[in-house]
Amino acid sequence: MALRKNPKYDLKLKYKRVFEISVIISLLLLIVAFKFFPKLEKQKVVIEQAQELVNVQDVDITRQENKPPPPPKPPIPIEAPSDNVLEDIEIGTTEIDEEAEIAAPPPPKVETKRVEEEPVFFVAVEEMPEPIGGIQAIQNKIVYPEIAKRAGVEGRVFIKAFVDEAGNVSKTEVIKGIGAGCDEAAEAAVRATKFKPGKQRGKAVKVQVSVPILFKLQ
Repeated sequence: MALRKNPKYDLKLKYKRVFEISVIISLLLLIVAFKFFPKLEKQKVVIEQAQELVNVQDVDITRQENKPPPPPKPPIPIEAPSDNVLEDIEIGTTEIDEEAEIAAPPPPKVETKRVEEEPVFFVAVEEMPEPIGGIQAIQNKIVYPEIAKRAGVEGRVFIKAFVDEAGNVSKTEVIKGIGAGCDEAAEAAVRATKFKPGKQRGKAVKVQVSVPILFKLQ
């Protein structure tokens, strides 16, 4: 069985009446305040401070002189055609012959451009190209640059050589270099070397091969 609240202690029953009484009391207090204290005067606060004298100097007003615009350029004289020249000009007839047959213009010429395909070099074949005389043959053709000697530059340069069917090196590329003129010297030595051409199924083909070149001071 639920417990019932005693109406004597229930605050919600008296809430509305208490609110109305509070509103009435606040209104009465406002009416009394406006009736007996109609004016509220503020006290004026006067702050006495010594007046500072400021000396003002007369400054001359700067005048900006506007320069007159430059005179216009004289017009360039244009020679008018004389009457004798005009008489020599013959004006053709502008009449259009509607019955005349006009031949169609020839079709424009189509220029065919030949695109030269770059030769394809194999990367791996059955028999890879080899320098005739081995790597030592390339090393013997190396000219050590003077700059690299003075700077003490040493190391290994890797050159990619493009070898054709005849064993000649058509072009070279530097894969990894050490600078100081050694890369150019290695390319020159590889290009001057004859290779044994690479073969695929017994036939000579174009192959690209990596060649290591050692630079070492003695």
